[in-house]
Amino acid sequence: MQLNLVTAIKTPTRATRTRTGRSRSGLLAPPGLIAGVDEAGRGPLAGPVCAAAVILGAMDVTGLVDSKRLSATQRQLAAQRIRRQALCWHIGWATVAEIDAHNILAATLLAMRNAISGLQTVPSMVLVDGNRDPDLGLPGRCVIGGDNRYAAIAAASILAKVARDRYMRLAAQRYPGYGFTSNKGYGSRLHLQRLQEFGACPLHRRSFAPVARVL
Repeated sequence: MQLNLVTAIKTPTRATRTRTGRSRSGLLAPPGLIAGVDEAGRGPLAGPVCAAAVILGAMDVTGLVDSKRLSATQRQLAAQRIRRQALCWHIGWATVAEIDAHNILAATLLAMRNAISGLQTVPSMVLVDGNRDPDLGLPGRCVIGGDNRYAAIAAASILAKVARDRYMRLAAQRYPGYGFTSNKGYGSRLHLQRLQEFGACPLHRRSFAPVARVL
């Protein structure tokens, strides 16, 4: 996997981390070029799967938590701060075609690899949310519930969720009627009803059973 050479290195400041490496938010924030990786969009019936990779560097991580614990407005504000203040970050995607060709797990790991390979700084270690190794070719480990334990993973969860939600809001303009603005492609009652009425659109995952049944 090709990664860009390090262009700048920032070291964490004492103001953002304690001597034990725990941030003021209560999440672990070890020093160094530690990348956090998380995904959004494994479960929906429609749309791509998204992953984010974040190296926080000297960013003040106060207030960072798992994206699922934030409102949409809070996520937007947190994402703006991460994009401005983190040392580097990148969003990776796997398309609907890749999901259907390989399966959702393989596509999710592909999105994670795409996220890491897009970083402008090579991480010294990668922390991946979950229990599946995406085979990044870098030192790292999987952390179950990592978005509630490590600030870098929490930041990645926020960026991935915000990026994918925006994608699905734009998709709703092209494919109205399925409720993508509100359900983001998940199998809500309205979404399932509209699948029965309209059939599948190009963004639907043909390999998922509720979609396959209407083909």
